[in-house]
Amino acid sequence: MIELNKEDGLWIVTLNNPDKANALTGAMLTELAEIAESATEARALILTGAGSVFSAGADLAEARTGLATSDVWERLSGAIAILPCLTVAALNGTLAGGANGMVLACDLRIAVPSAKFFYPVMKLGFLPQPSDPARMAALIGPARTKMILMAGQKITADEAYAFGLVDRVVAPDELMQTARDLVADSIAADPGIAAGIAGLCA
Repeated sequence: MIELNKEDGLWIVTLNNPDKANALTGAMLTELAEIAESATEARALILTGAGSVFSAGADLAEARTGLATSDVWERLSGAIAILPCLTVAALNGTLAGGANGMVLACDLRIAVPSAKFFYPVMKLGFLPQPSDPARMAALIGPARTKMILMAGQKITADEAYAFGLVDRVVAPDELMQTARDLVADSIAADPGIAAGIAGLCA
């Protein structure tokens, strides 16, 4: 359900459970965390999904039995956040719930026009993962963060771009090429220089 392709320093990680809208199970999250933890050798990482939805968030059956409060979410987002390489979330569709964490931890986010963004954690009776509100507020401010987390609003791709939640909105057939173009310079650069710039931008 998680695909990893490596090519000339570029790691492409794909959520591939389209029959369930790429809902995340505990096993999938653990595998993603292990990939992120081992990606220190990558020169760039692209995170995307198969099908028409990036991820519906936690698998609801597992969420009700403990996954919603598992520390594996923070393990995953934390591992992505500290990678020295450029990380890009290429959102092929809607981003929901706990899946926001790994995307917020990426350096750049691009999305297709049909994507929607929502995080209905309060409605479901859970707190968001600890680092998610701060990362979201750093991008879009506290009021808009509360609009998503507390007012339960679904944000369109155009709104997300206007807010600063995503950096570009691109046609579906251009999504992966755009992501590849964004990481091309980093892949070609001296890894030490790239990591040094990343550190200066933190």
